[in-house]
Amino acid sequence: MKIKYSDFVGSFSSHTQVPNPRLPEIAIAGRSNVGKSSLINMLLNRKNLARTSNTPGKTRMLNYIRVNDTFHLVDLPGYGFAKVPKSEKENWRRVIEAYLQESSYLRAVISLIDSRHGAMKSDIELISWLAGLEIPCLVVATKVDKLNRKQFNASQRQILQTIEQFPVHGPLFSSSSNGQGKKEIWQSISTLME
Repeated sequence: MKIKYSDFVGSFSSHTQVPNPRLPEIAIAGRSNVGKSSLINMLLNRKNLARTSNTPGKTRMLNYIRVNDTFHLVDLPGYGFAKVPKSEKENWRRVIEAYLQESSYLRAVISLIDSRHGAMKSDIELISWLAGLEIPCLVVATKVDKLNRKQFNASQRQILQTIEQFPVHGPLFSSSSNGQGKKEIWQSISTLME
């Protein structure tokens, strides 16, 4: 997919607040610090469209990015080990669940897994939940540039074995620092949008 245009639309606490025009949506989900913002910036050839941070849990709302005036990328709040009060984590969970269950514009979710840690319990819970909701899911393992060949092979095996029971696309393996996987991710997004 050729990116001609991308623009930050806004942050919303509910998918019902997004202004018109409403467009098909591809959501990006993953644990805090999995590299969601870096992946979005890499996919869109932008440096700071999605804000990256060394502090997990900076994405707290539904962040909408319009792409080519044809669809929205939706950056969901991260889940996992962000150091925030339990009540705030619970609020994020409610925002994500309401969005996934109610948005009629959602076409698919890209579920990110940190290749250094493999598929963790919270990743599997999300993938399983998406399968139950019959929402198409593309699994992408991030940060593969941080692994040597032996570590990559072990991570690849673990992720494949863990997700093979689910009706998912992928896994694809990516690195935001060197662009690995970018073409394959866009090919999958195009397929999911059809």
